[in-house]
Amino acid sequence: YYGEIVKDVMAKGGDYGKSDYGSGKKVLVEFVSANPTGPMHIGNARGGAIGDCLAAVLEWAGYDVRREFYVNDAGNQIEKFATSLEVRYLQLYKDGIELPEDAYKGADITEHAKNFAAEYGDRYVDADSKERRDALVAYALPKNIEGLQNDLLEYRIKYDNWFKESTLHENGAVGRVVELLKEKGATYEKDGATWFHGEAYGSEDFVLVRSNGVPTYVVPDIAYHYDKLVTRGFDLAIDVLGADHHGYVPRLKGALSALGVDADKLQVVLMQMVRLVRDGEIVKASKRSGKAITLVTLLDEVPVDAARFLFNSFEANTRIDFDLDLAVQQDSQNPVYYVQYAHARICSILKNLAAEGISPRECTAQELALLTAPEELELIRHLSSYTGEVAAAAKNRDPSKITRYVMNTATLFHKFYNACRVKGSEEALQAARLYLCTATRTVLENGLALFKVTAPESM
Repeated sequence: YYGEIVKDVMAKGGDYGKSDYGSGKKVLVEFVSANPTGPMHIGNARGGAIGDCLAAVLEWAGYDVRREFYVNDAGNQIEKFATSLEVRYLQLYKDGIELPEDAYKGADITEHAKNFAAEYGDRYVDADSKERRDALVAYALPKNIEGLQNDLLEYRIKYDNWFKESTLHENGAVGRVVELLKEKGATYEKDGATWFHGEAYGSEDFVLVRSNGVPTYVVPDIAYHYDKLVTRGFDLAIDVLGADHHGYVPRLKGALSALGVDADKLQVVLMQMVRLVRDGEIVKASKRSGKAITLVTLLDEVPVDAARFLFNSFEANTRIDFDLDLAVQQDSQNPVYYVQYAHARICSILKNLAAEGISPRECTAQELALLTAPEELELIRHLSSYTGEVAAAAKNRDPSKITRYVMNTATLFHKFYNACRVKGSEEALQAARLYLCTATRTVLENGLALFKVTAPESM
């Protein structure tokens, strides 16, 4: 039995751990979806790691997965973005123009305005305000989105689709979803506004369209999820959102129910806050810039491997203190280093034996039956559970299960290696132990691959 487990790992290699648990169901995982008017914050760094790794776990568990970033390129924040750009642009040519209190004050806004002026000069100074604002947003927003894409690629996240909110306004989906809710009898009029009858669908009542005819922010979100589950036909939509969205989820599910969509097809992973810690103290600013730590400045300080692994060391619903000192430590206290070291140690064992002409080979059932030490059996039992762990992580929407799994794999390997001599044993036992080392390396590689964390051969 134990021999067959090791043989199974070796036969499947890079595919060991995959299953058809998800039966090919189509799943859309939406995560990060940061406001495109500014840089990504530390919460986005955690959401990116969780969302990307959750998508990978679902893929390995047999789901047909797509990753999506929802670009909020419409609504209030874009109006505020336009105002901020407009003021910074006009300030280059005119005196006495004040930036409104609630405008964006970042250096990136000023930089966009200066670059716009360098390209277009004073052409828009005396233009109609709408024309000027539209031109500034059309210039700056694509640059911000491209910046988000590049920053996320550095974080090893590649999306299948960048979905723009503006398309829902342009193709009439926002207006259509309100009409559909009216047809279903799920709305009522009060004080000139259109309300959703939330109490009938497990949420509170809320305004869909204000008395001035402008839809509230939740309407495009309803249209967006209707698009995911009905128009595009995904079996499941999973959103990774900050914990501050908990009150918003019942509204969304209630509206989907009213539209005749199974609300269970929308699943939300709510993610708690992150605090950064250095020298035991809470950190709010970057050492280099003195400004708030963003995803980009975090990756200046912390290796991508460490960030992705450590953010996934905790369940999403846990508040975490991310230790910046620990993340760069090169010792067994650092969880990612500990797991990578186990992989490198196995590679080193194989390399040293290869130098003596000893290489891993296929083993017979009789040879593998020689693996009887408690440490050997415990390690093999653990390896046998990997496929089930991946499926459980997918089922619970919790990739941190795999972080814990690979850490335990590293611990059990060190325990085995310290108790059982690989080199110098009788040849059949040596071959069987070498085979087990190689199988363990495969499982560590596969586990780290789920996180897009490297598996170094030497450290």
